[in-house]
Amino acid sequence: MRKRTILACIMLNLLLGTGPALGHFGMIIPSDSMILQGEDRTVTLALSFSHPFEGQGMELVKPKTFGVLINGKRQNLMESLNETQVMGHMAWSAQFKIKRPGVYIFYMEPQPYWESAEDTFIVHYTKTVVTAFGDDEGWDQGVGLEAEIIPLSKPYGLYTGNVFQGIVKLNAKAVPFAEVEVEYYNKNGKFTAPTEYMITQTIKADQNGVFTYAAPISGWWGFAALNPANFKFSHAGQKKDVELGAVIWVKFHDWQ
Repeated sequence: MRKRTILACIMLNLLLGTGPALGHFGMIIPSDSMILQGEDRTVTLALSFSHPFEGQGMELVKPKTFGVLINGKRQNLMESLNETQVMGHMAWSAQFKIKRPGVYIFYMEPQPYWESAEDTFIVHYTKTVVTAFGDDEGWDQGVGLEAEIIPLSKPYGLYTGNVFQGIVKLNAKAVPFAEVEVEYYNKNGKFTAPTEYMITQTIKADQNGVFTYAAPISGWWGFAALNPANFKFSHAGQKKDVELGAVIWVKFHDWQ
């Protein structure tokens, strides 16, 4: 009996405890990252929370903040949100009409998400950048989010194989040797990773908080820099840790 009990415990640990964990990603995916003359001026944005490569969605309740930074000024877009579903779970969509040339940085702060498997709250400050009609200034501006990735490469107009660089910041200060998770938005489940270790890749920033990544295929890539908050939230009468994620979504294009 004792041997059977030990064997059962070992099997349970193998089932639950092996293999890398899937990455969580806040997501803002626009219908287009570069609006050119003659194209549709209305950008549709999908806001969700998921494991993007595996296509496993999670519930995203209505965000605490959703807006756009234009020429250094924030615009509240909360009233434009409509409930929808992404990957079979609650998500949000919005439409934004581009009226003039510029760089548009869309961002959201979600409500804290309780992750029981990790015994922690998750807050992913998420953004993406859209450029319109040839304007090329301001793509490296910070929104002023508590956790944020400031791009050092233009986050649009990237070819597959180009490197993307960014600075990880927490409370407006660079985070030395920050850990950054990288994951591909495997829309429609077209691709299969060779092993579980290839689903969420992990890279480290340097001493200045700068990270570098070269995308191997075209599409949307998410970068999530994760850091512990210096505060806690309550859950079931107990104080729990909070994970702050700085997330940016960048699209790479094939060479034509």
